[in-house]
Amino acid sequence: MFDVVILTDERFINPKKRSEHIENVFKEDGLVMDELEKLGLKTKKVAWSDASFDWSQTRIALFRTTWDYAEKFMEFSEWLMDVSMRTKLVNDYETIIWNLDKHYLEDLQREGVNIVETHFIEPGDQRSLQEIHNELGWEHTVLKPAISAAAKDTYKLNPDEWAKVEQRYAAIVSDESMLIQPFQDDVVKRGEISLMLIGGVYTHAVLKVAKPGDFRVQDDFGGTVQNYTPTQEEIDLAIAAVNACEIQPLYARVDLVNDNNGNPAVSELELVEPEMWFRNNENSAHMLAQEIQKLFS
Repeated sequence: MFDVVILTDERFINPKKRSEHIENVFKEDGLVMDELEKLGLKTKKVAWSDASFDWSQTRIALFRTTWDYAEKFMEFSEWLMDVSMRTKLVNDYETIIWNLDKHYLEDLQREGVNIVETHFIEPGDQRSLQEIHNELGWEHTVLKPAISAAAKDTYKLNPDEWAKVEQRYAAIVSDESMLIQPFQDDVVKRGEISLMLIGGVYTHAVLKVAKPGDFRVQDDFGGTVQNYTPTQEEIDLAIAAVNACEIQPLYARVDLVNDNNGNPAVSELELVEPEMWFRNNENSAHMLAQEIQKLFS
């Protein structure tokens, strides 16, 4: 019987080749496991898709690096429902289901949280990209599925490119929701800020910067990360976003940019499997372990 299973995906279980990205994953998971074990909690790292593991044999399943879920979404959804009845999930099942779909941005907005302006395109919408852009009055935009990860099927568009992605867009929106947002100039001017919160408390932040000529800040696409000291306004916005959740998450990452009006705005609220950059503030892994230990009392 394990106290905590660290959830990952199969790419990060005994990989044949080790890259800088994989090394960072192992370091992050290792920091969390070490802190849990220091508190006397028995831990194991398991791929969520491991059919041989009995999920009733762990008291808590902690989501960390399940980054292949978007590629196997139906399988992941079925597994998620099943495992939620066998053990306690962190973050909890209801929060994960809510956060998997970016319609949550509308919920945050209703609670008074400033978000990047967003328009959702629902399945079966017959409008072309040109028609949607004309109706909204937007030219330079970002288009992506409402359920996605790691910038999958994410496009930066201008009028010359609408026709180029029309076929792919039509294929996706035939049965999936998508969203479109005005491109935020701050993403390329400064980058995207990620603020980490554990137990509702701000711990640290990083600035993610895209490589020259790109807008995707993920390291998969050549983005870089540096430590960042946020303003109090940015910290307050991140805390407000977490407080707007119906169920308070144990951990969260809040991604912010300055919107095109110059105000801090939430671009993403990551509650499922966010990279938390524990390696940039190792005390945050200790704080997470302490919050998990409280669940046993």
